[in-house]
Amino acid sequence: MDMTELDRAAAPSGKTADVDTDERDHWREVVNELSAEMASPLTSALERVMCLASTGRIDRTSLRALSDEIQCARKISMTGQQLARLASGRLRQTHERLALTQTLKDVLTQRAQETQARGIHIKQVLKPADVIVDASLLFSLFNTLLDWSMLHAHSNIEYRIDIKTWPTHARLVSKFAYQPVDQADLPPATVEEGSPLDSMTWRLLEQTAWTMGLPIDRKVEGSHVTLTLEFPRTVSEQLEGLSILEIDNNSHGFSHSTQTKPLAGSHVLVVASRRDVRVQVRDAVRNMGLLVDFVTSIEEARDFCRSGLPHAIVVESVLRGDRFNELRGEVDSAGTDVVFIEIIEEGNTFEISGFGGLNMARVGRDAILTSLPSALMFELSKA
Repeated sequence: MDMTELDRAAAPSGKTADVDTDERDHWREVVNELSAEMASPLTSALERVMCLASTGRIDRTSLRALSDEIQCARKISMTGQQLARLASGRLRQTHERLALTQTLKDVLTQRAQETQARGIHIKQVLKPADVIVDASLLFSLFNTLLDWSMLHAHSNIEYRIDIKTWPTHARLVSKFAYQPVDQADLPPATVEEGSPLDSMTWRLLEQTAWTMGLPIDRKVEGSHVTLTLEFPRTVSEQLEGLSILEIDNNSHGFSHSTQTKPLAGSHVLVVASRRDVRVQVRDAVRNMGLLVDFVTSIEEARDFCRSGLPHAIVVESVLRGDRFNELRGEVDSAGTDVVFIEIIEEGNTFEISGFGGLNMARVGRDAILTSLPSALMFELSKA
């Protein structure tokens, strides 16, 4: 992808296709930020490697720091890849009716251990609201918002969902203190210029909102930052006066997720070394509204799970071994119910976990397309 493609696709809805100066400047800033953020941990990591090469020694603390620096650079690189994917304009969205409040609660519950470990208290003031959006993107949006907030928040993060009276749009407001209170008197211009708030995580959050057609606004007041996301397609506005039958007959690419896509927004990690297996799994779950990530090894899966556990892990049988058992032990010890499903080499059946002594569900490779969706539905429902 070149800069021209990003220029054409990245702007919020309503902008023309012409590439203007502001858009070019925006992407130059993004590329500069990506390079700068990656350079910092990689420079530190290189210094440690050079020290190791010269002395032949490295202590546990330095080894841990080296691992953290490499992981940091890798995460920034993956954020850049996600950003490019969103900005490409090729992402196909499936719009559905979703419970905004419940989706946010699910994300916060899933990552509660992480927020508690960082000493961050989450305050929730949430009114019920249904919106029409893509389920996977909404789930990704909320996770990115939490990532960005935790990166900068000093102690507490407040989330509020309410409904604007006119137009009748649902709003999500996030507020937190991003600097010590004794720096609150700095003038806003000084705070905003070169602000650490403009990280790659912020760029991903901003681009996800633009891709979904959601107005996003960030304000800095003293030591606090307030972010507001607005949802133009709120159900009370879009579906007022329509019966259920009318909704079904007149909908344009969306359905009520609790009826037709009960797993919408659930996060699935697929661990498969072979491309053809990854393609089969992707095709099987394409229309389920899931947030799906793919890795090619158990080591990558362990790294992925350290930053947050998915709801389900699908693994091909050729990767089962001691390293997989270690991964499962780490996941189980986290105290979170994560579903495991094995793709076996032969067969066209689905075997449920717990039956015949199986400690995870199994789906034959010949039955991925027909049985994997049912396996996920059944196993996640049990969990």
